[in-house]
Amino acid sequence: MLEFHQLTSKTVVVPNTNIDTDIIIPARFLKVTDKKGLGVNAFYAWRYKDGAVDPDCILNQDAAKGAEILVAGDNFGCGSSREHAPWALLDYGFRAVISTSIADIFRGNSLKNGFLPLEVDAAFHQKLMAQGGSEVTIDLDTQKVTAADGSTVSFEVEPFARYCLLNGMDQLDFLLSQMDDIKAFEEARI
Repeated sequence: MLEFHQLTSKTVVVPNTNIDTDIIIPARFLKVTDKKGLGVNAFYAWRYKDGAVDPDCILNQDAAKGAEILVAGDNFGCGSSREHAPWALLDYGFRAVISTSIADIFRGNSLKNGFLPLEVDAAFHQKLMAQGGSEVTIDLDTQKVTAADGSTVSFEVEPFARYCLLNGMDQLDFLLSQMDDIKAFEEARI
């Protein structure tokens, strides 16, 4: 997993509310256990028509190419608890999503996989929605988002998840990093 300190990227705006995990990655693509390759099917129902790329979908347009920050409508990631959703978003090229609300299970799955889901207040969110394609900076060290006009907003990330993201590790990596202490504890018990 990559360390996440600061990300500066143009944004792509998908203003829809209640984007559920089945929209992010449809169930028919969940037959894999590998994270690689899911991005091609991310937002499949929106990005393709009759199996062909839909040029009218914002995610297929040149303005979206290279964007690592998705700005989405309220209640992002609702629905089933599929871990494949953040896998698909990461494989597609996104590293973060900004919304006014993120579904709890999606948030947890995302943080465990190196994808940063951020909640911001409605006024700042509306500014980002209106300025799609503008450059935004997410700073996990200071827990601030900076818009293209220089305005900022603070966000919170659960401390353990933040620690893992800053250090490029998942929960298992963290446990393995504590192996010397674990062995010492176990030896002291014997």
